[in-house]
Amino acid sequence: MLTDLPNILTLSRIVAIPILAVLTAFHTPAGDLAACVVFAAAGITDYLDGRLARDRDQASDVGRMLDPIADKLLVGAALMLLAGHDRLTGWGLYPAIIILLREILVSGLREYLAGLRVGLPVTNLAKWKTGFQMGALGTLIAGSDSAVVLHLSFLPVVAIGEAMLWVAAVLTLVTGWDYLKAGLRHATTPSSALPRR
Repeated sequence: MLTDLPNILTLSRIVAIPILAVLTAFHTPAGDLAACVVFAAAGITDYLDGRLARDRDQASDVGRMLDPIADKLLVGAALMLLAGHDRLTGWGLYPAIIILLREILVSGLREYLAGLRVGLPVTNLAKWKTGFQMGALGTLIAGSDSAVVLHLSFLPVVAIGEAMLWVAAVLTLVTGWDYLKAGLRHATTPSSALPRR
């Protein structure tokens, strides 16, 4: 049900997107810091919703559908906001493209495999990728101006964020390749040999 707490947390990630858009549009230190806090809170819900659904026995088809959609919308919006507001350097744009393309690839694979009634499980490496990705995006949303507000102007915030984004991009390529191989394996297997659930 949509009113279950895990699903409300999932939906909150989607609700966070316009708030992020407004806060980053101001391009002020306080706005950037607030946007970082909103993004971090949204990222934490990605961990909490699944855990609560399992602990409370509230796992549902609606939640399984909404969770990856909310994740991809949040990540895609954050990447577009960073690129659109020139918050990425030239080198920072490339890992952003890799991450966005991988999200589209995995969505397509999941949709295809769902038609075959085959699941595409999340690997531990993919969880590490998500951690680096969310950390990188939050850091880049905060930006250098936020570091000044927090009296941390000595930190190279953008460089740290983009380095984390590159790590996420490398992990994205590895996990994306793993998912693609799994998808191709099922696509080339005769339908009579596929498991039925």
